[in-house]
Amino acid sequence: MNSKYILGIDTSNYKTSVAVVDEDYNVVYDGRMFLKVKEGERGLRQSEALFQHIQNLPQLIEKIPVDLEHRLDAVAWSDRPRPVEGSYMPVFNAGISTGKSIASVNSIVGIGFSHQEGHVEAVRHNTGFHSDKPYLACHFSGGTTEILIIKPRQRDVVLNTGVFYKIFLTGGTRDMSYGQLIDRAGVALGYDFPAGEYMDKIACSTDFATGVLTRIKTRHAYFNISGIDTQIKRAIEEEKYGIEKEPFIKEIFIRIAESIEESVFQAANMTEINEVLMAGGVSSSCFIKNYIENSARLKDINIHFGSSDIAQDNAVGIAVLGGRYVWD
Repeated sequence: MNSKYILGIDTSNYKTSVAVVDEDYNVVYDGRMFLKVKEGERGLRQSEALFQHIQNLPQLIEKIPVDLEHRLDAVAWSDRPRPVEGSYMPVFNAGISTGKSIASVNSIVGIGFSHQEGHVEAVRHNTGFHSDKPYLACHFSGGTTEILIIKPRQRDVVLNTGVFYKIFLTGGTRDMSYGQLIDRAGVALGYDFPAGEYMDKIACSTDFATGVLTRIKTRHAYFNISGIDTQIKRAIEEEKYGIEKEPFIKEIFIRIAESIEESVFQAANMTEINEVLMAGGVSSSCFIKNYIENSARLKDINIHFGSSDIAQDNAVGIAVLGGRYVWD
């Protein structure tokens, strides 16, 4: 059988990702490379990230295990962070230019989707979740902490809106993101950036938590994170109450999980929507997933977590969206 394929490309602030799906939406390739960050740093300048993406993309594309010659129906790429007016980051230019070049040389369809749409689609595809009715999606990552209302629709390409989704903001942070909070704490505690995955393992394996941080207050599904960020910084600098590193990390994750629980509960009550999709790197946390899935407050709300791997930055969702655009 001479199968057809879609190539997906995503170039975020953390990772270079390339994926390929076939006509049955099987993932036949999922390649990713973390961007390299100097020790002690909390991220990369856009110019540095863009340069690394340009270096990484050929390496990932060369590793694709199937011959795509004359079998590639489309190339899809992430072209902006969110499907809203003014959403832009230079890092996405690496994927845009590479994708457009491949599409042009092969005389095939090339189309861009937002990074956020890719996250939602990756988890939707991974879990098999489907709904023609509006549902909630929590996009919790290094740069984004948003609770969204997703309204599925037929293909309708309109500038500054999602191709397959109408997306409305209904909750989330008013300042920094959960991912920023975790990474800042991790770097301050001496871990390499990004620190989330390592700290999550510590939170899951530690029996006790400190009690030096206050809860993140939530109102109408919105909240501020900068306050607890300041508390964490002071506690680390002052070694408040002689804090132990592992129990302190566990408390950080408890406070984040409590905040997610409360904000999701409020958003579901306000919108009267009880289907919730969890996307983004923070949602890949084993500790947070266990906390939310065992929450008595959320027992009447259907929470859909994808695999830990698919919740993180990847190009699978972008490739699947490209397939939906061409084949469906």
